[in-house]
Amino acid sequence: MPVPQADSAAARRAAERAADLVNLLAEDPEPGQVAELLHAHGEVPPVSLEPADVAELREAAARLAPVFAAADVDMAANLLNDLLATHAHPPRLTTHGGSWPWHLHVDRDDDGPWGEWLLASSSLALATLVADRQLPPGGVCAARGCERVFAAAGSGSPRRFCSTRCATRARVAAHRTRGA
Repeated sequence: MPVPQADSAAARRAAERAADLVNLLAEDPEPGQVAELLHAHGEVPPVSLEPADVAELREAAARLAPVFAAADVDMAANLLNDLLATHAHPPRLTTHGGSWPWHLHVDRDDDGPWGEWLLASSSLALATLVADRQLPPGGVCAARGCERVFAAAGSGSPRRFCSTRCATRARVAAHRTRGA
């Protein structure tokens, strides 16, 4: 009997949002910058964040970062199980008061704290990717000096870089090293 799966496309989008938030929050952003990123990932404006909300999100992002850096699928699964056990609540369906189609949440409620939302929703999305792919849900950029995380939700060769820019810089540096 097939195992029921959450919407993989929605999980990929949520995992990408989580990676973008982990990266942005590592830079100590202003509330407006975080709100812009959330809006870019589909949150309906206005997204109103206070400095305390950003601090809470930063703490949550720091708890998610090791999942992206997990060396293997077992480590990623164990980290996600710990996060889900600590931060997820029973699954519930919500439309956010009719603003969205019905979708699954594992946070406490629609008006819960931002950090709880980020940990619960991201853990569910990343766990879905692990279950779908049987691989870690992301990685840390392999480019020298870059520590950005990324969601690895596609098929094909394992992703090593956070962006085309980092991949190109690494290839150019390797080419120069070989030619020297």
